[in-house]
Amino acid sequence: MARLKNVLIVGGGTAGWLTACYLAKAVNAVDPRSVQVHLVESPDIGLLGVGEATFPSIRGTLAAIGLDERRFLVGATATYKQGIHYRHWVRPPGAPGADHFFHPFNAPSQRPGGPELLPYWLLGAAPHGMPFADAVSMQTTVAEHGRGPKRTRDGDYQGPMNHAFHFDAACFARVLAEHGQQALGVVRHAATVERAERDARGGIARVVTKEEGELTADLYVDCTGLRGLLVGQVMQSPFRRRADVLFADRAIAMQVPYDTPDAPIPSYTISTAQEAGWIWDIGLQRRRGTGYVYASRHTCDDRAEAVFRQYLGKAGEGGNATHLQFETGYRPEPWRKNCVAIGLAGGFVEPLESTGIALIELASYLLTHLLPGDTDGMDGAARHFNEMMGARYERIIDFIKMHYCLSQRRDSAFWIDNRDLASIPDTLRDKLAKWKHRPPHRLDFITDLEMFMPCSWQYILYGMEFQTDLAPMRSAFPHMDAAREEFAMIQRAAGRALEDLPDHRAIIEQLCREYAARATDRRGAPGPPHDPRRLPDAVRNV
Repeated sequence: MARLKNVLIVGGGTAGWLTACYLAKAVNAVDPRSVQVHLVESPDIGLLGVGEATFPSIRGTLAAIGLDERRFLVGATATYKQGIHYRHWVRPPGAPGADHFFHPFNAPSQRPGGPELLPYWLLGAAPHGMPFADAVSMQTTVAEHGRGPKRTRDGDYQGPMNHAFHFDAACFARVLAEHGQQALGVVRHAATVERAERDARGGIARVVTKEEGELTADLYVDCTGLRGLLVGQVMQSPFRRRADVLFADRAIAMQVPYDTPDAPIPSYTISTAQEAGWIWDIGLQRRRGTGYVYASRHTCDDRAEAVFRQYLGKAGEGGNATHLQFETGYRPEPWRKNCVAIGLAGGFVEPLESTGIALIELASYLLTHLLPGDTDGMDGAARHFNEMMGARYERIIDFIKMHYCLSQRRDSAFWIDNRDLASIPDTLRDKLAKWKHRPPHRLDFITDLEMFMPCSWQYILYGMEFQTDLAPMRSAFPHMDAAREEFAMIQRAAGRALEDLPDHRAIIEQLCREYAARATDRRGAPGPPHDPRRLPDAVRNV
């Protein structure tokens, strides 16, 4: 029995450095010498900074690793995200009916002793025609009026509105790299891994690099992206493809400028449905990150780029588009022997609900808390890890598929094919059958296996105009007057929130100025005027 002393993370980027920081912070919280975390990344492999949208769990993760929020905002050129604004998902442009809906991060309001509002919304107690998310949460109003989710006086990663972040992925990785090395003791190796060799028990014995020769560890974490250098090529862990459910397998990405330097920054991701997929549009501090996710079997690359550029208009003129390929699916055994895959090496689901980084967070959390004290405990930890990750992927795939299969669009083969029952998992079909007669309930979900809580399913379900017939059960909901008052109270509270919460761009710039002022105080001399486009020297030079 040998004590586990060293972990080697192969690959940098968001997956590698977020895992390194979380693992180093957690396992060394009591004894700084307990486990040494190393990371090897190639100086020859660049990072694609197309822009990333995250899930609210990121706040807890960044707080857990001790990363100052203002430092993060400056270094990653980050902004706040309060949800997702869906355009043309229910019906095509120009069709009669609503052309958008909002998925907020706040849960529906329910005061102690008050009625649950969803059944009463279904029975018509809300103001006539008001969408579900607007009726039960003030966050739609806050976001659509350009307000941020917090005030400057709120603590790091705190605020009255639940929120996540948008940021430049390459800049974020550099911030994490600096923090991991300087504050958490992660040892970085700037080297290119050429191959890995297995030991007599079938695990990884060593990785061989061009610059540093052999690197060894007790546990190897594969963060090499879609290549899956260790888990796929060496450990031969199979990949379960789910292209039969989620058709998108291509993306085109482009960075585009704002119309003016002081243009408002939406505090939400904009997702606009197209003929063969959807376009993301996120606002960073000085530019937008945009991209078109599409299915190659429903359109060609040239047509996809033409659709994308038409959406961008003048902002996309002359811009270079980056074409990406991916495959939806996951490895049922991301942990084999002493090798565990995190990030794209373990699986990928299209970015519609920003699950990519959230899955990295989850995997890092599971790895940290399942990490055995000795090398003989690997197999049991691996089984638990694999079960949890596999179930999470399947539930995410169901959730994403629901967006597509409930659409009323019939204007292209892509949308028609997404309605085909053969493409809808049995688990999702069973849920939808139940929800025709009653709304989603927490007992429909196994909390520890879910990324999306019941309210998220409700927001998408009813944003997509799914019909639940509660008329036969009307007598079970006798508190119509109380519910009407709750709906009215939420609208009054939304008005007060607009007065209390600052403009989104304004709070971002204020917090960045405060960070610059702190840096000036630490240096003891005035520095140059703050420019959020410029990374702090320590971050830029990593």
